[in-house]
Amino acid sequence: MNTNSETSLWNEDTMYAAFMRRDMSYEGIFFVGVKTTGIFCRPTCPARRAKRENIEFFSSTKDALLNGYRPCKVCKPLEQLGATPVYIQKLLDQVTANPSKKITDYDLVKMKIEPNKVRRWFKTNHGLSFQGYQRMLRINGALRLMKSGGDVTEAAFENGYDSLSGFSDAFKKIMGTNPANAKFVNVIYIHRITTPLGPMFVCATDDGVCLLEFTDRRMNPVELRDLRRLLKANYVHGTNQHTMNLEKQLGEYFDGKRKSFDIPLVTPGSEFQKSVWRQLTTIPYGKTRSYEEQAIAIDNLKAIRAVASANGANRISIVIPCHRVIGKDGSLTGYGGGLWRKKWLLDFERKNS
Repeated sequence: MNTNSETSLWNEDTMYAAFMRRDMSYEGIFFVGVKTTGIFCRPTCPARRAKRENIEFFSSTKDALLNGYRPCKVCKPLEQLGATPVYIQKLLDQVTANPSKKITDYDLVKMKIEPNKVRRWFKTNHGLSFQGYQRMLRINGALRLMKSGGDVTEAAFENGYDSLSGFSDAFKKIMGTNPANAKFVNVIYIHRITTPLGPMFVCATDDGVCLLEFTDRRMNPVELRDLRRLLKANYVHGTNQHTMNLEKQLGEYFDGKRKSFDIPLVTPGSEFQKSVWRQLTTIPYGKTRSYEEQAIAIDNLKAIRAVASANGANRISIVIPCHRVIGKDGSLTGYGGGLWRKKWLLDFERKNS
């Protein structure tokens, strides 16, 4: 075995079973080298399964490459999990550079891009169609302009609308109010980013980042709904200075070049929850604490269960490092992003400390 951990998450029998059932939760934990073909794959590769005696496990793509394996052309293990396809990224670059330009299905066909393929990707990754995404960006641009002093007419025509009535209807449908009230609209910008552990959603208001979660987390719909209620704001797809800054710093973190974050945070919650979240940020990079130690740190030893609950309610993963809290016996405990990600993050930080 080419791994160096003795925990059950790395047990060869466990990994082989996960490989056989194509278990998504083990993405990033291990890679499979097939001796008979000389290729290595993700655990979820759709290709036919090799016999047990013909495979070996690696903890990284680097280890697989150093052992003479070449990457599978089917599951593409060298690509980031959930990475944006090149053709989608080109479309995103176009609509971001010029939101007022409407890219139709006919335009996609002329670019030799299948419209249904684009539609499915946006539905899966953003919860709306490509046309809906473009409308959201145009409304976002109009809102920014009106908040900075522009009038309704200017905002409408600068962002590709042909009539004030059409703009007004679209604005009200997305923002829940008329353009005349734009200055009073609170917005949460939501943006999808890719990481070595899979895609994440980052959300931010004008005051700071309020959410950072892996897109496959089951509690995301609840957290997004709660944030909208607590902050009295509407979601728009797009970026602001805080989402862009976090994306940059998160990239540095995963490159092993950053050990702390300098990002304004917006963390609505009870005073107890906020005290727990503040303590989480004091756990040093590469270190861990138990829930009991966290309770002691906030001078409330009787609140161990409440501390665990507050950890689970943290909406800003990695930056507020709830992954650094473990059981008193050293065991990995619940983590909303999945135990495999928690283990990966802890191992990664130890290696780079």
